[in-house]
Amino acid sequence: MPEKSSAVPESSVVVRPEPISSETYTVTSRLQAAGLRPAIALFEQAADTVPLPRPPQPIVIADYGASTGHNSLLPISAALPVLRNRTRPEHSILVVHTDVPDNNFTVMFETLSDDPDTYLDKDAATFASAVGRSFYSQIIPSNSVHLGWSSWAVQWLSRVPAPIADHVQVDYCADEGVRAAYARQAAHDWHEFVAFRGRELCPGGQLVVLTMALDEHGEFGYRPLLDALVDALDELAADSLLTEDEVRRMCLPAVGRREADFFAPFAPSGRFERLSIEHLEIFNAEDRFWAQYQADRDPNAFAALWAAFVRASVFPTLVTALANGRDDSRSSQFFDRLEAGITARLAAAPEQMQIPMAKLVLTKQRQSK
Repeated sequence: MPEKSSAVPESSVVVRPEPISSETYTVTSRLQAAGLRPAIALFEQAADTVPLPRPPQPIVIADYGASTGHNSLLPISAALPVLRNRTRPEHSILVVHTDVPDNNFTVMFETLSDDPDTYLDKDAATFASAVGRSFYSQIIPSNSVHLGWSSWAVQWLSRVPAPIADHVQVDYCADEGVRAAYARQAAHDWHEFVAFRGRELCPGGQLVVLTMALDEHGEFGYRPLLDALVDALDELAADSLLTEDEVRRMCLPAVGRREADFFAPFAPSGRFERLSIEHLEIFNAEDRFWAQYQADRDPNAFAALWAAFVRASVFPTLVTALANGRDDSRSSQFFDRLEAGITARLAAAPEQMQIPMAKLVLTKQRQSK
């Protein structure tokens, strides 16, 4: 892959990827569901222990980084009966879904309205709302959130700290300076995310986070997929669909974090903005597409599922590097040919993906009596 230029502006704000369509994201969210079940168990435990307000003050659940809402339905649906066991049926519950301003909130509300797993059909006194603002700032009033959830969101950086010269993902970049720049940005963003959640949570409130991680060897995972992506981009440049400069500008501002990275804002006392980490586990989530391949031995189906996943989760970020961004006349062809290229490469040599994940529970200190 040719060396990339410094055309990516250091101050550019990163928008977390949006799915191409509700249908596509519903299919590919099967992979993002990896790790959800263990995290949901933590969320249910939190719902059973957090202090609850007296009516008419509503119980507030915040969903940080909602995207289309698909990864929020099961955890919130699981928490509602736990909360109902502790309060009256008419006690209002307000669910606040948050994401960046240009998130597709229309699709999100369609999900909440139409998806068979929607929590809105399961509790008449539960209401949904949305906030269109980055969670790297304060976005909900102080001391107002009783229960928080965030899945597959805080790995996305608030900005691109530097171009990646030899890959699209920084963990596979050979430039130590670039890797250091991303590490600094990741540390800053995690610090800010935690700090503002510390303000927003009520005393005794809890936040459950599921996000990408680095394992004990510093492995980010997804190697076969990302190698296929880089190779397919090079092919599109060789075929003149993309210019070399456009390929150079393409990068994924997403990171995994080590255990020490998660603990860093809390050092040395173990508490930050009255928050502490009550639970932290880094684990390898299941590659559900590989499990299906083990059953049906269909390499094309395996490859197509992974390619559809990366199309929904990653392509909307890459396409912004085209000359006219998402409005570029080549964008549709870019999506289709890149997906086809990834599919062909993965089908030729199916390989299980490593998916390092972290699940955390953050708890805000209760008020002293």
